[in-house]
Amino acid sequence: MKDKQVFITRRIPEVAIPILRQGGATVTVGQSDEEKGLSKEELLTGTRSADVLLSLLTEPITREVLGANPHLLGVANYAVGYNNVDVIAATELGIPVSNTPGVLTDTTADLTWALILGIARRVVEAHEYMVGGRYKLWGPNLFLGADVSPGGTGKRKVLGIIGYGRIGAAVARRAIGFDMDILAYDPHNPDAIAKDAADPSRHVRAASLEELLRESDFVSLHPLLTPETHHMISERELGMMKKGAYLINVSRGPVVDEAALVVALRNSTIAGAALDVFENEPLMAPGLAECRNAILVPHIASGSQDTRDRMAMMAATNAVAHLNGERAPNVVNPEVYETPAYAARRSAASA
Repeated sequence: MKDKQVFITRRIPEVAIPILRQGGATVTVGQSDEEKGLSKEELLTGTRSADVLLSLLTEPITREVLGANPHLLGVANYAVGYNNVDVIAATELGIPVSNTPGVLTDTTADLTWALILGIARRVVEAHEYMVGGRYKLWGPNLFLGADVSPGGTGKRKVLGIIGYGRIGAAVARRAIGFDMDILAYDPHNPDAIAKDAADPSRHVRAASLEELLRESDFVSLHPLLTPETHHMISERELGMMKKGAYLINVSRGPVVDEAALVVALRNSTIAGAALDVFENEPLMAPGLAECRNAILVPHIASGSQDTRDRMAMMAATNAVAHLNGERAPNVVNPEVYETPAYAARRSAASA
């Protein structure tokens, strides 16, 4: 019997490797340089020799890639999102796909709040001012920002959360400490909103998208990227927001029409934006980097050591399940296990 091969597209935390090897896998890493991706040919070559593909969200796992190896037994995606994988094609071809949900919820919610506070209180601008040697004398008008808690007015601020899954709900929980009111919009998770709305201490209320945009002081984006959510925040939606409102995106870049956002920031249509993700990552829309009322960070929402290690361990565990013909703990297309195409792949693997 030939060795079981797992192809990891780019280097991930080392804690994954012992799990893969204990599961009987020989491990190959396609790219060890943190700042380099794989070319299409490198990705295809690695896939052709693999039994399981352990992919990062930076690699497009297209129908062509999936079809390059008739013996591929699974794709273990190192991310909670899996919009980089053609799941429909994978299911048709009999290939289970898995992800790493839940493990990064709190870490991502924490980064969301770092961005909310950072953009509201102009922390990055103030830091640059300080280290640039420009601070000469304190003054009462120096870097005036916006309150997140009721502050001097005593009026509760409104946080609008679009996408009320695990991460959106975790962001809402943290708002309790800031005495905020929450408007939540998620047509796919009405029960989650209703559950939190039933607790008066949470100050959560369901709202339409239009109401949320018009009433919120901060709008935080947490939806999955789907055809319906692509550019769900564009010129029209930005125009609905308060002039003093802030937009935060830690979901997926294409949820926001980045060119429209640049115009809104330049024209002070909204007060500011804080982004962890970008429409054509790692590129930014022209002009975005010059917007002083924006905080821009390189997709680090899940970027704590503990969380990235746990993601690696989860992805490795999923990969071993794919190798051994077991149901992956975090499979996103469970219907695949009932298909003739999956049965044919497993039969060929055991022959």
